[in-house]
Amino acid sequence: MIENKVVVITGASSGIGAATATLLAERGAKVVLGARRKDRLDALAGRLGAISLPTDVRRPEDVAALVRLARETHGRLDVLVGNAGVGPISPLDSLRVDDWDTMIDVNVKGVLHGIAAALPVFRAQGFGQFVHTASTAAYRTVPTMAVYAATKTAVRTISEGLRQEAGPDLRVSLVSPGLIATDFIDGIPEAEVRDRLVESRDAVAIPPEAIAGAIAFAIDQPAEVDVNEIVVRPTAQD
Repeated sequence: MIENKVVVITGASSGIGAATATLLAERGAKVVLGARRKDRLDALAGRLGAISLPTDVRRPEDVAALVRLARETHGRLDVLVGNAGVGPISPLDSLRVDDWDTMIDVNVKGVLHGIAAALPVFRAQGFGQFVHTASTAAYRTVPTMAVYAATKTAVRTISEGLRQEAGPDLRVSLVSPGLIATDFIDGIPEAEVRDRLVESRDAVAIPPEAIAGAIAFAIDQPAEVDVNEIVVRPTAQD
């Protein structure tokens, strides 16, 4: 059941995060939204009648504060959707070390900071669910995506390790999107790489609501059912 569940969502201000927040709120969840872009975050929270907090997942104290807000407002935490991610991809020869660091800090450490904030809460409650957004890049590496794929493979590995350690009372789900019609690609720094992916996105991408539906499916299962991995990609994607 989704109704009345308290769900924290990181990376909630746009794309998959915003679509997930909207769908879960429509189904009766009490969503608590975190993202870096305060203007978008506030606008979405206003539309959904939700609460929000500017959150940079690179800062463990930010994620802890978001979880604390959920508990202080609603008395518990049922689900943490670790969705924040970045993808400033480029060939390794470009030596964009700062971009490599950013992907590691957001995509990998951000997930770990979510675990650090929510796992003790879930243990104390005796229930809870992690939902992590990875990527089809966790399953297939292609040129220009080496570091990004490494971070998403790490998310997959961390999620599986967490599942094995979680025991019978906690659930761990991984949702891996393919090409999605969001502005995610717009942050790619090199024009040639960006243009190629924009062309692919515009040709075959599916809407973020498709991923929101997969996340909702994982959350909606009975407590004894743990949906561990869902891959959602366009039918036309390789």
